[in-house]
Amino acid sequence: MVKGRLQARTRAGVVLVDIIVATVLLGAALAVLIGMTGRAMSAQKSGEQLQVAAMLLDEQLNLVLARGPDNYASRFEVAGVCAAPYEEFRYRIDFTGGEAGEAYRVVATVVWNRTGREESASVETMIAPRLGEEPDPDRQPVEPVERY
Repeated sequence: MVKGRLQARTRAGVVLVDIIVATVLLGAALAVLIGMTGRAMSAQKSGEQLQVAAMLLDEQLNLVLARGPDNYASRFEVAGVCAAPYEEFRYRIDFTGGEAGEAYRVVATVVWNRTGREESASVETMIAPRLGEEPDPDRQPVEPVERY
């Protein structure tokens, strides 16, 4: 009878140790999972901001293309805060070249703050000036452009 009680206490002690070990392992696994979730959310936010920046860069370059790079800086804003709902992004457009009918080198930059530090994305392209009397010349390439 004493032997049966001793075995029951030993089993209860083993079960208690098993529960404590399982709880510690579960806590460690949850800590790792929460850390991975935080990093995944940060990467998601970073990717989202980069996607918005790319869209804003495309918009600014399309405006330059539609309005023409000739005297763009004297007619339109070349730096400022992006329109709502993207007020946390700022843009800047720089022009060089364009003398004697040469293409303008246009650099569009978008800047935003990410977790206290400044991030930016830039795109550089060449845009030909509008020449001649035609107010809106056909700017289609001779051969279709293949984009991947």
